Amino acid sequence: MRERWSPRWLDASAVVTDAQLEAMLEAARWAPSYGNSQPARYMVGRRGDSTFERIFEVLSRRNQNWARNSAVLMLGIAMTVNHKGTLPLNEYGLGLATENLVLQAVAEGLVAHQMGGFNAEGARILFELPPEARPVVVIAVGKLGDRDAIPDDLRERELAPRRRLPLSEIAFTGSWGNPALRAER
Repeated sequence: MRERWSPRWLDASAVVTDAQLEAMLEAARWAPSYGNSQPARYMVGRRGDSTFERIFEVLSRRNQNWARNSAVLMLGIAMTVNHKGTLPLNEYGLGLATENLVLQAVAEGLVAHQMGGFNAEGARILFELPPEARPVVVIAVGKLGDRDAIPDDLRERELAPRRRLPLSEIAFTGSWGNPALRAER
């Protein structure tokens, strides 16, 4: 899990194989969900096909600047209703499935970057999604590009050390702010 990160410089010639794509989608499929409701759905586009182009079209300009080099773009969709009725925690279920997908990408020697910077309503229209299908995230998948090819406007951010809050700031016991674990690693 420590190997997972969200780079923005990708190899424009890299390919995600059918086996890698299937492994990622299988990992997503087996994610837990509220009441086994399985709300996660994905529109999958490979560089050069029309699905990729439509997903790319709804990305923010900032994300388009780097995501054009990804081998695969996926639109993550949360189903809000099924045959049993309204699905509670549908977005959480999509999040769990997407995390599985992203971790499997790392296991496959790939990188994945999740994005909220896209036009969800545009995606709904372009893909003729039913009302119960809510676009939530776009995931770019590919292989890391050449370090020398990192655009100047991204270089500092991309090469900066990754930081996470210490456990003492995210896990509490007894009362808010009282660390659950005293020793930091």
